[in-house]
Amino acid sequence: MKAIRVHELGGPDVLRYEDVPEPTPKQGEIVVKIEAAGVNFIDIYQRTGLYKLALPFTLGQEAAGTVVAVGPGVGGVAGAGGTDVKVGDRVAWTSILGAYAEMSAVPADRVVRVPASITTKQAAAAMLQGMTAHYLACTLAPLKFGDACLIHAGAGGVGLLLTQIAKLRGARVITTVSTDEKAKLSREAGADHVIPYTSQDFEEAVKLLTGGRGVQAVFDSVGQTTFLKSLNCLAPRGMMALFGQSSGPVAPFDPQLLAQRGSLFLTRPSLPAYTSTRAELEQRANDLFGWIAARQLKLRTEFEFPLKDAAKAHEALAGRKTTGKVLLIP
Repeated sequence: MKAIRVHELGGPDVLRYEDVPEPTPKQGEIVVKIEAAGVNFIDIYQRTGLYKLALPFTLGQEAAGTVVAVGPGVGGVAGAGGTDVKVGDRVAWTSILGAYAEMSAVPADRVVRVPASITTKQAAAAMLQGMTAHYLACTLAPLKFGDACLIHAGAGGVGLLLTQIAKLRGARVITTVSTDEKAKLSREAGADHVIPYTSQDFEEAVKLLTGGRGVQAVFDSVGQTTFLKSLNCLAPRGMMALFGQSSGPVAPFDPQLLAQRGSLFLTRPSLPAYTSTRAELEQRANDLFGWIAARQLKLRTEFEFPLKDAAKAHEALAGRKTTGKVLLIP
């Protein structure tokens, strides 16, 4: 079978489309024929070495497809930690390396079933970015009616989903985008105010929009270029969630700044910590699948690349040439 392998760290050119042995399931594992894999910034961080992995490795953290084999210990009592998965089931997963491939072996207790009401492409598009948006808005900084929040990269994969979930929870949403086209997409997702950060200082704009009070939460996936101004956008005791660093890592800073700006909260969260139990994983996935089926949550999945063109997908994502979700199709 074919897979995208990384033998050395570097640019998109290090992604190799090559033959690898078909996986066989170990204890508690299943083998899935992948129908769509998600492309995410974490893949770029791993490819470049910003996030360290032992070489060589198969890239990819998120996919959906059909179960073609089950290992020992899988297929027992229904509901027993997800191990009742069987051949022919459609499943999806995230936070497991190896999704840039035609098939992958994954732990049975870390997959969720894909309901008949949504497609495998939708499921693949919703897992990492959708559950990230879910834990940010529903658990980490649980937004409520009357709250205001700032979402950077409002037309990105997480940004569009996070905007919609924040609106479902009754929040007022302010986003930042780089182009008029992306501003239109952000507004269509429900953003109340869209700030073109290339021509307008977003800190000044947020303070003007909130009457100087600031927002209750900032969701920042950009990092280096937005960090300090994002802190300045928070109301006293507001929450800053730094969940990515597309512009580079944040420089060290004095935590006393948090006190000076109103006893602020700062966290650098990751999805695995917010899906650490089977119950939490299922709850987040089921919420997302339910919203998608009810058309309360809309996915953008028009950016698809063949698996062999993973390098082009990385170039498009890193160059901010995409909106919504980027998928690889084996």
